[in-house]
Amino acid sequence: MARKPRNPSMEISWIMVTAMIMLSSCSSNLLVCGEILWKPTWTKEAAKEAEVVAGIGCSGHGRAYLDGLVLKGHHHLPLCDCNPCFYGPTCSKIQLNCSANAESGDPLFLEPFWMRRAKESAILISGWHRMGYTYSDGTYISEVLVKYIQRLHKMVGNAETDGRFIVFGAGSTQLLNAAVFAFSPNSSSSSHYSPAKVVATAPYYPVYRQQTELFNSLDYRYEGDTSLWKNKTLSENNNISRFIEFVTSPNSPDGGLMKAALHGSNVKTIYDHAYYWPHFTPIPASSDHELMIFTMSKLTGHAGSRFGWALVKDKAVYQKMLTYLDLNTVGVSRESQLRALKLLDVLLEEGDGTEIFKFGYSTMRKRWIVLRKILSNSKRFSLQKLTPHYCSFFKRVRNPTPAYAWLKCEREEDKDCHAVLKAAKINGHPGSMYSADDRYVRLNLIGSQDYFGVLIHHLRYLLAQSY
Repeated sequence: MARKPRNPSMEISWIMVTAMIMLSSCSSNLLVCGEILWKPTWTKEAAKEAEVVAGIGCSGHGRAYLDGLVLKGHHHLPLCDCNPCFYGPTCSKIQLNCSANAESGDPLFLEPFWMRRAKESAILISGWHRMGYTYSDGTYISEVLVKYIQRLHKMVGNAETDGRFIVFGAGSTQLLNAAVFAFSPNSSSSSHYSPAKVVATAPYYPVYRQQTELFNSLDYRYEGDTSLWKNKTLSENNNISRFIEFVTSPNSPDGGLMKAALHGSNVKTIYDHAYYWPHFTPIPASSDHELMIFTMSKLTGHAGSRFGWALVKDKAVYQKMLTYLDLNTVGVSRESQLRALKLLDVLLEEGDGTEIFKFGYSTMRKRWIVLRKILSNSKRFSLQKLTPHYCSFFKRVRNPTPAYAWLKCEREEDKDCHAVLKAAKINGHPGSMYSADDRYVRLNLIGSQDYFGVLIHHLRYLLAQSY
């Protein structure tokens, strides 16, 4: 009797099933799969390298990173990246006359949270991880990560995700212009539309203006503050005027909860919710808008991973944003998506999911208490006024704890507050950068503890000289 020909695809299927069963029975660390003792092979050196670098303390005033490692052919001496005002091979020396760089928005205040969770948040990537352009479904978006983002918003209660499409971007920055592009009419194909007018209410995040002017599109252009358009007619030269309004809530630079200033069928609104997390603001209600943008940088502190997402209600807008991202970068790095997935897994699986927000809020609250205390008797400087709200996440009324201090110079002669602070070795962003008066300066409060100590030291000295 002739033997039936073998079916290679069937054999491969059984091999895969067998492998999955074996892996499902393995313990982590030293894997024991049934009677097979499995020990790490190719992961050994990578894990050892990561452990060695992570174990370098840099005198407590810096960090050693894998990308600071001197590679093969040289001595393996990891280099320390020092915190502000510290220097030397191990960051053990202090520079007494250095300035506080309050311009940066690096959210390093969350670094201690992740250092305490080194094991849970670590991830090792093979050299052949996701080498293709797309996932197996032909898209650039991890469906598993989409589900985690939906779980996150439901747990925090800061945004509605039901009936929304989710788009990934390289941080929120890439998504801002993708949203403008998606909301703009195609002026070249229709004589009924003039270019969309991109507007925001001052003080506002300067990237809205800078990006719009940089891309110099025929379909949209930057048209200034919303106050210029509230009472204007809705048409010009018999063409329909479309407005695209940016609403940053909480606002950067002053931390206020903002609402749209323009309304009507010809107005599209982009809600930038980068800071709409419980460590920065009370969450009075779940945001329910047509287009909302979030970012990992202000949620977990991982600004360098460049990962953000948008919740989009309209499918046509969603498709246009996908087109923009496809042509711009062919989606978001698969490594960034994997890291975001791991970080969200830690947040959602740890306790009741509140740990990072408790840590972040506690840290920011202490910093605001210190800042307000040293400025409480000053007649030369003042801070923005912040209104307490009921927070549905913490289930109590609480004060906002914004990422930035919006400091004002009150003396008549201090018209350039940025210059006043710079002379005192405090470098902030001038108010004019946010289309506000230069009596204001934005100061970063989310840097490392070393940075915050330097800032407070210089502020105390400045205030002592002001009396």
